[in-house]
Amino acid sequence: MRRRSLGWVAAAAALVGALPASAAAAGPPPAEPPLVIGHRGASGHLPEHTLASYRLAIRLGADYIEPDLVSTKDGHLIVRHEPNITNTTDVASHPEFADRKRSGVVDGATETGWFASDFTLAEIRTLRAVQTMPERPQEFNGRYRIATLDEVIALAKRSTLRYHRQIGVIPETKHPTYHQQLGLPLERKLVATLRRNHWNGRSAPVWIQSFEQSNLKLLNRLTNVHLVQLVDANDLNPDGTLNYVAPLDRSYDWTVSGDPELLARTFAFYTTDEGLDEVREYADGIGPWKPYIVPTAAVDSNGDGVVGDENGDGLTNDADRKALAPTDLVDRAHARGLKVIPYTFRNEQKRLAADYQGNPVNEYLQFYRLGVDGLFSDFPETAFAARELFRLAGGDPEVDPG
Repeated sequence: MRRRSLGWVAAAAALVGALPASAAAAGPPPAEPPLVIGHRGASGHLPEHTLASYRLAIRLGADYIEPDLVSTKDGHLIVRHEPNITNTTDVASHPEFADRKRSGVVDGATETGWFASDFTLAEIRTLRAVQTMPERPQEFNGRYRIATLDEVIALAKRSTLRYHRQIGVIPETKHPTYHQQLGLPLERKLVATLRRNHWNGRSAPVWIQSFEQSNLKLLNRLTNVHLVQLVDANDLNPDGTLNYVAPLDRSYDWTVSGDPELLARTFAFYTTDEGLDEVREYADGIGPWKPYIVPTAAVDSNGDGVVGDENGDGLTNDADRKALAPTDLVDRAHARGLKVIPYTFRNEQKRLAADYQGNPVNEYLQFYRLGVDGLFSDFPETAFAARELFRLAGGDPEVDPG
């Protein structure tokens, strides 16, 4: 197993090139290695939230796989990123479902398309998944069907036996208030699924995550598994501050509550000392968007007073931004006994700040040095290789360079 781990490191070096000295000089590793979580599986390679994507993520080194949960019309939990399945499936190519296309309101925003809650599980089974990002491989579109949570858990259990290492799941309840309004609440069905699979205890390899608070508070009463409060925002401003525009301004259950105190909050509340104190009353960790830990700012590299395409590639994206000094969020959360699991790490250069020199390993190493307890990655092989490099640099006795 040790030689296999070093093989991953060698493969990573071949893929991403030599690391700058500043990135390689990692500090000592944490007591437990940070978890590598396959974000929607290995979604950088295969259509997201398919059994094939989860299976590949595990083979590439993921410790946990992440199924996003939505409900069908007949109350089955399936894994899709959103209730609107237009962009993640081939439903538009099914003439028998043409009359299901409609407009709907999800967390206060109107969307048009096909919604999982208008389909039975049997109908969902006739659909196939597609890659949502055009720059990623498209040749696997239409090959993989839509999975249920039960199937994902079964895959994790089989993989645990096959690879002789624990594989866990970290499901996210998607838009729980929306599902409650439809009469298709997610919480008890999720807990029932965990119980049916004997994964409802504190020692189960399960973390449940949500962007809503009341949903997690209810789950805290229904189950003993670990819970994670997700922390979002609408976007980054040019100066690196976060902006909050509906529906990505706050937990949606706060929006519909009518409570003036909750309506005065944004997602940023969860990152304050008061917010962290509140979170630890019902959850075990936070899952912040990366800029809450390492913000980035647009730069004016040529001094013309205009920020935009600073690297001259014809695009304005993260590659035109510079990483700012890290915040103290990780330390403050740890001081309260909360785990910190940021999202989402990706390999594409347009999604990497200029400081990382086009090398995604450098971003992982920075976050590992800052002490995160895990992270979500579309490319778990890169997260895994970077973790091995981090452990080697810290002198981990379990990694034998001989």
